[in-house]
Amino acid sequence: MYLRNCWYVAGWSKDYERALKPQMLLGEEIVFYRQADGTPVALEDACPHRKLPLSMGQLEGDTVVCGYHGLTFDCTGNCTDSPTQRGMTPRRAKVRTYPVVDRYRLLWIWMGDPERADPDEIFEIENFDNPKWGYTDGGVLPIACNYLWVVDNLLDPSHVAWVHVSSFAGGGTESAPLDMEKTERGVIVSRWIYDQPPSPYYKDLVRFAGNCDRKQHYEMCFPAIALNKSVYTPIGTGGPGKPEVAETYLNISYNFMTPVDENNTQYVWFQHRNTDPEDTAISEVMNAGALMAFQEDKAILEKVHTGMAAMRTPNIDLGLDLGAKTFRQALQRKIDAE
Repeated sequence: MYLRNCWYVAGWSKDYERALKPQMLLGEEIVFYRQADGTPVALEDACPHRKLPLSMGQLEGDTVVCGYHGLTFDCTGNCTDSPTQRGMTPRRAKVRTYPVVDRYRLLWIWMGDPERADPDEIFEIENFDNPKWGYTDGGVLPIACNYLWVVDNLLDPSHVAWVHVSSFAGGGTESAPLDMEKTERGVIVSRWIYDQPPSPYYKDLVRFAGNCDRKQHYEMCFPAIALNKSVYTPIGTGGPGKPEVAETYLNISYNFMTPVDENNTQYVWFQHRNTDPEDTAISEVMNAGALMAFQEDKAILEKVHTGMAAMRTPNIDLGLDLGAKTFRQALQRKIDAE
């Protein structure tokens, strides 16, 4: 079960061109393409005649021609030509169309009632156009697990102490207490860690020497969008309610989980930092480090998925699971209401 009346990330905008691109999202087969003017289109990837994938056909102008008998469909899903029927197009020759929007370098798709699709509801990325902020190219990572296991992982700051020893771990990550907050758009799990060395990933990125005050901010928003904020600031300047100082380093990892089906997730991410907007070398180092860490997560989560599916004895929950359980319950209530 998925929340459908919301925007999901289909992928990076640059990966959708003037060609038919098949993709499964939320268990549905979809074909994407761009019209001549660059407008993105998403249609049900199945001709209504014998359900041959339209992606096996060809793009002619701004229409898709089925590779079986030539039925032709426009961007609204309507059949505009049926050669074998001498122009008498069958009334039911129509395919579903999905609203799609390019924004923030990403292609967003609405998987529910198209009448309810409002682009203003697309998740906002603050400071995206701020010239003082730098960003990484990001990436796409397929993970062979249910998307909710990825959601759980991204609401769990504690796992970095064991899974990401060479990147995001550091003093206090294994035992400092966690705070949990429910919001209108999801759940936040966070904590401040004081007077500790920066994690290996950040030690060459922060703009000051020595130990730091550090905040881990793990936020999950509906349907499955995570903001992981990493705050590094000189000793004595960090803590709840304290303002940023000149040396404060802030990096936000944006993580977009789109279910492929019940057993697979498409994980799209990029990072956004408050420094070095033009430094491509830093961006490349950060991107490589993030990919390494996400691949460590992938190895764990794929085994969690298979282990939980085939368990012979009951599993248990820990206190650190509170944020994930709270988010799952809130998401399920939205799904039930829908």
